[in-house]
Order: sequence, then structure tokens, then C-alpha cells
Amino acid sequence: MFIYFDLGNVIAMFDHQQGCRQMAAVAGVPAEQIWKIVFEGDLNRRYDLGEISTADFYEEFCRQTGKRPDLATMLHAAGDIFQLNRSLIPVIAQLEAAGYRLGILSNTNECHWRFVANGRYGLLPRAFSVHALSYEIGALKPDPKIYRAAAELASVAPEEIFFCDDIAGHVVGAREAGFDAVQYTTTKALVADLRQRGIRFNY
Repeated sequence: MFIYFDLGNVIAMFDHQQGCRQMAAVAGVPAEQIWKIVFEGDLNRRYDLGEISTADFYEEFCRQTGKRPDLATMLHAAGDIFQLNRSLIPVIAQLEAAGYRLGILSNTNECHWRFVANGRYGLLPRAFSVHALSYEIGALKPDPKIYRAAAELASVAPEEIFFCDDIAGHVVGAREAGFDAVQYTTTKALVADLRQRGIRFNY
């Protein structure tokens, strides 16, 4: 069985409001303005979909704010919003040690992925052999396209995939695509779900 984990609010908790405050401090504008530009409009969605590049995102951000902060500083402010879900790390480590193939299936963008994938979070992303990311695939959960692509990237049939996500609609979409999927609530509940499926690991 191949095991996919969602990234945000499963492997790592995140706070978009924090990102807006940090970006606002870098740009010298109110955080409320950043929220309206990035999240109330379609800028973040287009970025997560891969419809626009990081350079495009930055240029549009500058156009709408009327500011031009340093690109690297702004990207760090936008990306530094994650805290590892420390209760899940030993589970991932033991699944890896038991020989299970693991992957990340996430609605995310290049800025956020590069921030979490640069080695600062230990097992993330080293423990995961497959990364099914919306901005690379060009589809957001629960679009069937992203689940089909995830199965192809893992080189397994959909029915051979177990997936956990914190958003109920994404779980429904995964099930409709043929995955065995559960909603993440607590690590304890997830471990029980894994064991019910005959997944054996030292935890």
C-alpha cells in the first residue's frame, strides 16, 4: 500500500494570517490589504494552480500594493508560516522504517513548497518519495485530475493508496477517485485507521 499525506494541517500546521502580517511588514502596508490581495482575490489560487510563476506572483503583488520589497525577503515572509505537527513525526519515521512508500499530496505553491523542502524540517520531505503538488500538476483537490496524477506519480492503482487530509471535501474527492481516504483529526485516530488496514509499524 502507498500512503499519501496532506501537507498543510496534517504534516505541518500553517497560518495564512501570519504570512499576511509578515508580508505586510516587509512591504510596509496593512496586513488587511495583503489578505484582500492574496486570498480574497484569485492570486493565491492561481499560484497554487501553477497558472502563474513565483515571478508573476511577485510582480502582481508589487502592482497591487504599489510597493517593491526585496523578492527573497518577501518570499521568506510568505513561506515562514509552518510548524511541524510533532505528534505525527514519529509515525512517519516508523512507517518509513517499516518500508512503506510515502508521499505528499498537497494544494500548495512553489514558495511554500521550497520553504518546507529545503531541509529545515528534518524528515520533510526526505521521508516522502513522491510529491504530488497542485502547482506542478495544475489542479487543486478535490479536482479528480490531481488524484489521478497522484496515483500515476506513485505508480500504483488508486485502490492501492491510503490518504489522509484534514479537509472533508478533499477526502470525499479522494474516495471518489478510488483512494482509501480518511479525514485527519488526531494522530491517535490516524494510527488506529492505519492499523485497521493491516499496516504494521513500530509505534
